[in-house]
Amino acid sequence: MKQADSPRITIKDIAKALNVSTSTVSRVLSNHPAISEATKKMVNEKVKELGFSIDPIASSFRSKKTKSIGVICPRIDIDFHSKVISGIEDYAYKNGYQITIFQSQDNYKKEKEIVQMLESSLAAGLIICPGLETHRYEHLKKLKKANIPLVVYDRNATGLKTNKVMINDHEASFKATEHLIQMGCKQIAHISGDQSVGIFQSRLQGYKDALLQQGLTVQEELIKEAKHLSYEEGLELAQSLANSNMKIDGLVCANDYTAAAAIQVFKKLGFQIPKDIAIIGFSNYPISKVVDPQLSSIDDNAYSMGKVASKLLIQQIEDPDFEHTDYQEILIKTELILRESSDRDKY
Repeated sequence: MKQADSPRITIKDIAKALNVSTSTVSRVLSNHPAISEATKKMVNEKVKELGFSIDPIASSFRSKKTKSIGVICPRIDIDFHSKVISGIEDYAYKNGYQITIFQSQDNYKKEKEIVQMLESSLAAGLIICPGLETHRYEHLKKLKKANIPLVVYDRNATGLKTNKVMINDHEASFKATEHLIQMGCKQIAHISGDQSVGIFQSRLQGYKDALLQQGLTVQEELIKEAKHLSYEEGLELAQSLANSNMKIDGLVCANDYTAAAAIQVFKKLGFQIPKDIAIIGFSNYPISKVVDPQLSSIDDNAYSMGKVASKLLIQQIEDPDFEHTDYQEILIKTELILRESSDRDKY
């Protein structure tokens, strides 16, 4: 059989044959000065014996010659993601890296195609927020197998072993709900995000746990799910809550667009905000300061999330042993921003 038809020999094969780490083999192949002559000789002999040849693309990752980072976000027009990208770019630029931004539009097929393209390019690594349609992560696991540095931000890709930068969505939603309870609200509704997505499951559970801890009842009819958390969905779901006979006096929303829409709905119906109904959003979008009354919200510190994600990725790129280190899950601290829509003590 011709050599070209034989299975491709990889660095992992050489490492396994010699009972050494893949990073040791990589360092020998890149002529790293920290490797002893005896180890170099042993590895080089095995390389020759097995007929290993260096793949030019894989070699570029090992030698870290490229200074380009791929960033995949669901939608650039969402304020949260634009702030994350700003944090990524600022840190990357200061450290000599350029970023290329891609939008998945929350589409799984498009996300896979972008990842495949980046895998075959000379990008040094990837930062990604998985789309709403993404529930399988084989395309990202493939990157890990190829030793391409990867950081996931915001949405937790459950089951994917990689570095992640997120917030504690349960804690933040708990804090928002607890605030309304402290303002005297007893019939608190919730407009949730897509319940197939982990962060929105956590926000819903945080809302429920805050109610239960304060001795209030979780009423499922007061929970409305918005698949895309759009302003239009907020209008529809807020109207649905207003049409019910539940007489709600508080509303926790999974983002600011739906919360701002709810303010408009209840104002048109003659409710005084926050006296009759106190409303709080999530993410501290610019709309929170434009709507009247101004919207209380959870600031998820998106810029810091991007900066930390960028720092974590570059550390991986520049560390030849990154694939052998423990994965980190870094939580960015959130902040409760009080404005007129919920702060009954002040307004």
